Amino acid sequence: MPRRLILNPDRLLPADPKTRDIARDLYRSVAGLPIISPHGHTDPEWFAKDDPFGNAAELLLVPDHYLFRMLYSQGVRLEGLGIGGHPADPRAAWRVLAENYHLFRGTPSRMWLDWVFAEAFAIDVRLEAETSDYYFDTITEMLQRKDFRPRALFERYGIELLATTESPLDTLEHHRTIQESGWQGRVVTAYRPDLVVDPEFEGFADNLAQFSQLTGEDCQSWSGYLAAHRKRRAFFAEMGATSTDHGHPTAATANLTAGEAEALFDRVKTGAASAEDAELFRAQMLTEMAGMSLDDGLVMQIHPGSFRNHNQQLFERFGRDKGADIPMRTDYVHALKPLLDRYGNEADLSIILFTLDESSYARELAPLAGHYPCLKLGPAWWFHDSPEGMRRFRLMTTETAGFYNTVGFNDDTRAFLSIPARHDVARRVDCGFLAQLVAEHRLEDWEAAEVAQDLAYNLVKKAYRL
Repeated sequence: MPRRLILNPDRLLPADPKTRDIARDLYRSVAGLPIISPHGHTDPEWFAKDDPFGNAAELLLVPDHYLFRMLYSQGVRLEGLGIGGHPADPRAAWRVLAENYHLFRGTPSRMWLDWVFAEAFAIDVRLEAETSDYYFDTITEMLQRKDFRPRALFERYGIELLATTESPLDTLEHHRTIQESGWQGRVVTAYRPDLVVDPEFEGFADNLAQFSQLTGEDCQSWSGYLAAHRKRRAFFAEMGATSTDHGHPTAATANLTAGEAEALFDRVKTGAASAEDAELFRAQMLTEMAGMSLDDGLVMQIHPGSFRNHNQQLFERFGRDKGADIPMRTDYVHALKPLLDRYGNEADLSIILFTLDESSYARELAPLAGHYPCLKLGPAWWFHDSPEGMRRFRLMTTETAGFYNTVGFNDDTRAFLSIPARHDVARRVDCGFLAQLVAEHRLEDWEAAEVAQDLAYNLVKKAYRL
């Protein structure tokens, strides 16, 4: 007999009855607010074409590296899951997930997926080997209905805005299709220049050649290269972008003279830079991008601290972003000082800092954001996008940076239906944190209600200039 799938209405709320009552009231006040997803990696083609998703595995398993990295850790071969373009039977791939669903006990992935199963597809039995085919058939059949197409789901879950992330070499044709379609859903892009900023990115020299061809600028010269960035940033802004995104290995910045920067560019543009020059160039480009953001108003997001594609064999077989990225210790105080010496006191500049190094929250990030006008703290991110990660973030940053030097929540996902699930988790956790402050008489109930609204909706609109 299949076991029941039931979502407890008090999940993630405090266990103490009196505090839980406060949290319930706060959660009810924000649960239905529109969702703003200002940073993520969903595919804009979904919303441009509005074609049905093919099947359960295509929608929920293949895009979600949280899922297949866990399966891989237990010896599951990615080829059998259809990852990286490898052909696979989607029903068989789904069965692998079902048979191994116990691996996700206690993880945020389990929480997000159970929400999707129960709320989106009205399934009331648990995913396991016995129910694998039932799940696959039920979800796949429902995905063929008009009310389960990408745009309908976007509207169903009250998504006010969703930002995808594209490289400067992307033509943004799908975003143009969306804009010209007459659909009222707001899907915008974000400028992610890593592949023409990081000399260690594969194909860097060829990427610069494409950058030249696309922009009509000479990207073999320092001045032409910077002009190309300005031109593409302006185009991205025309297509709805309000932010840039920078996924560097570290948070290092530099403040070179124009002559020094030009000489450095001449050394790295061939794609054969030393590791030291590559790091210095990335560092200088963060400062250059901050200057451009001060000019054009795009909000700057810095996502450092991940050793990307740590599993070399996996990278060679499947490519980037296949679940093998590993967090690293990250310095911010010294790393950001060159940029902050130049732009830190500019109130018109907005830089949102993220981290995978939780040890930096109280020691570095909260004090920095609690002082410099240009800095805000992004939410608990990636490996810490979890109930305990969110609680640690609030505990370690609030006393120094407050709530209003943070930017609400963003989901940073490739898995579309995890967006409402993740936002629901964030709202519950924040309401639980606020309820504790009310119970301890550190906040009035009306203050907590205002902060809950700000964390769920207002801060993200302000931070991303929406």
